[in-house]
Amino acid sequence: MKLRSRIYGEDDVQKTYIPKASELAYEWVLVDANGQLLGRLAAQIASVLLGKHKPQFTPGMDTGDFVVVINAEQVQVTGTKMEDKTYYHHSGHPSGIKGITLRRQLATHPERVLRSAVWGMLPHNKFGRKIIKKLKIYKGSQHPHAAQKPEPLDL
Repeated sequence: MKLRSRIYGEDDVQKTYIPKASELAYEWVLVDANGQLLGRLAAQIASVLLGKHKPQFTPGMDTGDFVVVINAEQVQVTGTKMEDKTYYHHSGHPSGIKGITLRRQLATHPERVLRSAVWGMLPHNKFGRKIIKKLKIYKGSQHPHAAQKPEPLDL
């Protein structure tokens, strides 16, 4: 650091901006999934959750907003993914693997489809596990977050 300040002068050294916890303001965003493509919607939601749309974005810091998704059952996919895409889970016992197609998963638990797609675009560590908790997904158009006054996000 001494060599750098001697070469460039003390005034020319740029410091990296890291926001303080008191400077962070979390907002609520409302996303309507009606007619949206699953992958494109998940990518934009992951970007908002990470805070990449804010000027004070810092990797490894929680600068993102809360996201409320409504009409998750009306999300769309292209091609033959409704029959071909399968979600697997394992009970932990021998031969305990089970699979469910995207069409059946959307009919029974549409929140899981969108949560799985967004989780695939977040870091798979404790930072990502903290961020995914800020995602609220609802099957229909009603949600209990009216008191937070979520702003609609144009996609």
